[in-house]
Parts: sequence; C-alpha cells; structure tokens
Amino acid sequence: MSCALLLLLTSLALVMGTGTAVEIQRPRGVPQSKRQFYEENKPFTCLDGSSTIPFDQVNDDYCDCRDGSDEPGTAACPNGSFHCTNAGFRPAFIPSSRINDGICDCCDTTDEYNSGATCQNTCREMGRKERESLQIMAEITKEGFLLKQQLIHEAKRGQEDKQGKLTELQGSKKGLEGKMEALRTVKKTAEDPEKEAKERHLKSWEGKYSGITLEAIISLLLTYAHHKFSMYLFSSHKKKGTFGLLGGAGKVDTSTFETVWSGIKDKYLSEVSTYVMKTYVIQSFPYPIVLCCLCSSAAQKARDDFDEAERALREVDGQMKNLEKEIGFDFGPSAEFAYLYSQCYELSTSEYIYRLCPFNRVSQKPKFGGSETNLGLWGQWAGPEENLYSVMKYDHGQGCWQGPNRSTTVKLTCGKETVVTSTSEPSRCEYLMEFTTPAVCQEPASLDEVLHGHTEL
Repeated sequence: MSCALLLLLTSLALVMGTGTAVEIQRPRGVPQSKRQFYEENKPFTCLDGSSTIPFDQVNDDYCDCRDGSDEPGTAACPNGSFHCTNAGFRPAFIPSSRINDGICDCCDTTDEYNSGATCQNTCREMGRKERESLQIMAEITKEGFLLKQQLIHEAKRGQEDKQGKLTELQGSKKGLEGKMEALRTVKKTAEDPEKEAKERHLKSWEGKYSGITLEAIISLLLTYAHHKFSMYLFSSHKKKGTFGLLGGAGKVDTSTFETVWSGIKDKYLSEVSTYVMKTYVIQSFPYPIVLCCLCSSAAQKARDDFDEAERALREVDGQMKNLEKEIGFDFGPSAEFAYLYSQCYELSTSEYIYRLCPFNRVSQKPKFGGSETNLGLWGQWAGPEENLYSVMKYDHGQGCWQGPNRSTTVKLTCGKETVVTSTSEPSRCEYLMEFTTPAVCQEPASLDEVLHGHTEL
C-alpha cells in the first residue's frame, strides 16, 4: 500500500445542531473546499501549477511543490499549511511546522497524529460555548437593529423639524433685514441734525467759550431752563453732587463734560422733558457744553432700536448656521447616527477619564487632578469601503512632546446600549477606542445561518 493511502484520512465532519455524521475521503490536512484537486490514482498538479507528480508522492514527507501543496499533512514544506477539520467547532489552518511538534493546535488533535502527544478532543465543548456566544450575539443584534429603526424614525422627524425651523428663521431674517434698513434711515435722519449742531457749536465753543465755569453754566440754566430742572441742578451743586461728578474742577471743557455726562444725564433727564430742554436751553444757549448735556433722545432711541435689531439679526444668523451645519452633516445612510450629535460618553480607568463627544472631539483627563488633553477633533468616517460607518477618525489633537499630534480611531460595534467599552494606545500618541451603539447594527441573519457560517463539512 502506498504512503498516500497510508496517510489517507477518513474524516468525519459533524453538522452542528443535526448530529448527522458524513464520511469524507481526502488526504490529511486538505480542506473540503480543495478536495477536488486531490483525486486518488490520478497525477497531482501543484496548486500553483509549477509541476505534476504521481499521487503517491502526496504527503510522502518530501516537498515536491514550490507552494507546499503536495504536503498538506506533513511538516516537509516550510511554506505549507495544515487544515484542522475540528468537527463540532470551527475549522482552522495552522503552519505545517506545527504538525507533530508535541503541542495540540487543532481542537480535534489531528495535527499530532504521529507525535505521541496526549491530546483531548475539545471541539464539541468549544463548539457548544461558541453556539451560546453566537446565540447571545444574535439576540443583541436583533434588539439593536430594532432600536436602530427607532433611531432612523426619530432622525427623520428631527430632520423635518430642523428644516421647518430653518425655513422659519429664513423668514425672520428677511423681516429683520427690512427692519434694519428702515431703522438705519430713521437713525440717520435723527443723527444728522445732532451731528451738524454739535459740529457747529464745537467750533463756536473752541473759539469763544473754552474754560467756562460751572457757576456760569448754572446761572445760564437758571435763566433759560425749566424751573424744576434748574433748581434740581442748583440743589445738586449745593450738595457738591454735580461739582463732585465734574472731578471738583471749577472749569470744564467739552472733553471733560462729555466724559462725565453719561453718569449724570439720567438724573437730570428724569426731572425735565427733552422737549423743555430743547425749547429753553438749546435755542437760547448755543454753547456746545449744554448741547452735550441735552443730546437728542430721539437720536439715541433710534441708535438703540437699530442696535437691538442688529443683535437680533446676528442671533438669527448664528442659529441658521448651526441648523444648516447639522442638516448637512453625514449621519449615516439613514441618519441613524444623528442622535449622537451634541452628546458625550465617558469611560473611567484607573488613571484617566476618557470622554468621547461624537462628531466633535475626544479627550483624556487625569482622574486625580490635572488638565484635560485633546486626543483629536472630528475628522471623518474611516471604515472600509464596504462598511464605511464602522470607524470614526479624530485627528489634530494636542501635540506630543517631540512627536506627532494626538489622534484617535473609534471602532463602532453593534450593541443595545451606547457606551465606550475600552481605550488603548497601540502606538505613541495614537489612541484606539471601542464604542458600541445600536446605530451600527445590521439586520440579523437567522441563528442557523450564523452557525452554518462557522461550520465546514
């Protein structure tokens, strides 16, 4: 009998969950998917096509093929691999160098068929544990996917609300812009006479009336102003109120009076109407110092109204920009990740508190005092092409000492809860964060399909 026949393995693969045994003839170490290339009593062609040899040279402990495919069940070829059938569990490949090395690498012990090693077949127990784990994962995936559908529904409704709010703000903006233009005209109309009068009287003052005394101002106001206002000012002067506000100086000039006027005008304007002051003072006493005291309240009101409208417009602009940014953000194919926006999630370790704010930043703060370190700002979705939304990338974080700026990769996995599960630093200044969320859950397959994907006959 040939060596090939001596080493021919009668493999029994158990279909998980059925208890049905199927007998399969193939050389030791050959997976079922490649069985057709190893036909007994026919010449064997190396899988790389490099040469063809008699079939009895397969598994004869001598390497004839450059790719090692003629020795799937021996350690003769350094680049070969051995297939563990592992009936009842998952099949696996190990390097040929581990065949008959005294260590059981295959749970079905088939790699140690001639080493004398005492091994126990643990495939069924490992398969049982894996099925339990897959069952739990299937339930999590199912619940997570249902939650994802809710997230998609809420995101759609939220998007509609935001779009409606944006349309409303666009209307408000147009109204405010029209109001501002009208108030700009009113302000100019109110300020022009004030400006002209001030310039005219300033010229007159600088030429004729600089150095006027406080007593002279009071005297003129007593003569020309409304009695109630004049007496109040005079009373305040006697109490050294006005005199004190003017810094105790006996003389004032335009710049000095304008500086302190803001502190005393409300007191006096509350005692007499602007109309009375205009009538009795401005027309009769053309000194700019008095004009500064009696600045047109209409012009000031026009300025206040314009400033208020301008502030309101800026606020609306800011709200619109925030809404436009959020509406245009890539929150996934069905906006399922939108609920993460403006949220933050923390993980506490023995030394640090890690904080992930999706679509914003990642940070690290010492648990027992110290400043926060920026581990990266939102960059982009960075998963593989077929699963783009499985990885987040945050970069341009705080620089490391004599090193690059910090960055963080966030890997998303399916889960019923939204939580940071782990952090690590695989490379200097490059962090890895594991994050579970229902938003990444895919529609679950049946348990039988999941189990079948882990089984080979």
